[in-house]
Amino acid sequence: MVATSERRRELGAFLRARRERTSPSDVGLPGSGRRRTPGLRREELATLAGISTTWYTFLEQGRDVQPSRQVLISIAAALRLQDTERAHLLAIAAEDGPPLEDVEHLAPEVAAVPALVAPNPAYVTGSSYDLLAWNAEAAALFRGATDLARPNLARWIFTSPTARDVLPDWTDVAQGVLARLRANAGRHPGSPRFRLLEHELRSQSPQADAWWPRYDIATSRSGVKRVRDREGAVHPMTFASFQVTDQPEQVLTIYRRV
Repeated sequence: MVATSERRRELGAFLRARRERTSPSDVGLPGSGRRRTPGLRREELATLAGISTTWYTFLEQGRDVQPSRQVLISIAAALRLQDTERAHLLAIAAEDGPPLEDVEHLAPEVAAVPALVAPNPAYVTGSSYDLLAWNAEAAALFRGATDLARPNLARWIFTSPTARDVLPDWTDVAQGVLARLRANAGRHPGSPRFRLLEHELRSQSPQADAWWPRYDIATSRSGVKRVRDREGAVHPMTFASFQVTDQPEQVLTIYRRV
């Protein structure tokens, strides 16, 4: 079981990040001139959520308090959280979170899927964006990503110069990947695997270091991504992501050239 103290600290970090990004005007409050800290004050958010400032402060500080689901929903409403953000808030506040494992196990049946959908590039990522399975087309498309000792898509994007050449829209792609990684990390507070990856990304990438505290979160999706080949031509690629039913943090992604 996840250490309760780690989960409480993660909850506090998420609440603080969202409060500091919510301006008084966002929630219908009048401005009050210059502020020492960005966003709403704790007392303002507590009033909007219908709880005491002391109780809310304890939540942000990771104190030994257990908010009810109704309190969390009230806070989410006060912060104007999107559905994905509210679901994340409820997940990291749960006391009976998922067990921590440093190694992910991919079912053989799932590992075989990328080869089955060739020649469409496809790969399977784990919760911390380790590349667990891929086909030759994916390795050629995202050149260098599968050459690492422990292939990891987030590590390649943020630390490999090749990634910036392969991905013309690097900033958008990198922010999306980090937001999904951040969401997964929030559900595994205290995990050595996530902590090591966070340290590696933030120590080697100024962008990752600046974006991580913002606590942006996102879920897997479908869309269009531009990819540059070895000859320098840029190709739009459609992609779709599918969660593995038995392991929803493992995601199969399939690409197709438009």
